[in-house]
Amino acid sequence: MTILHRLVLLRVLGKPMYYLILAFSLAVYWRGHNEPGGGFIGGLLAVSATLLLSNTHGVVVARRYLPFRSHVRLAAFGVLCAIAAGSAGLLAGHSFMRHLWWEAPMPWGSLALSTVQLFDLGVYFCVWGGIGGYASELLALGDDDCLEMEASVEAAHPTAHDQHIVHVHDTLNQQASAQPSPQKGAA
Repeated sequence: MTILHRLVLLRVLGKPMYYLILAFSLAVYWRGHNEPGGGFIGGLLAVSATLLLSNTHGVVVARRYLPFRSHVRLAAFGVLCAIAAGSAGLLAGHSFMRHLWWEAPMPWGSLALSTVQLFDLGVYFCVWGGIGGYASELLALGDDDCLEMEASVEAAHPTAHDQHIVHVHDTLNQQASAQPSPQKGAA
């Protein structure tokens, strides 16, 4: 098998493997509040899924497959989950980060749930967003095609923040061109 055949095989299997690794990472996350695993290890597995997709289909495609389509928003959502898990104790009259437990009735019995799982979910998303974003940016550093493609995608779908920055940039350029330039060499 030649190198070209191996690359094509990896590219074809990249997306199915992405979903398989993500499913495994969620299983590790869910298992972790009672046994080894949890949010950190599950998040690292999610990072490996994103990096596999980045290597086979490019960084821009991998970002489109992320929840919230951004590593920063994904990590920020993780922080919000962790804060919510810690604040639940305060709302119940206990200290911050006091974890609460309850039982959810299910057809096969009861399911024990807690704010520990919400905190672990926050860790999962923070790790996936933070480490995955850092690694994706490293992959995109030397790839000029990736940067051009990302710029064209962002130009086609600008966010409100992007539109505001363009407006401020245009306003500053208009003000700079309206001011007369100082005369050089006038004695």
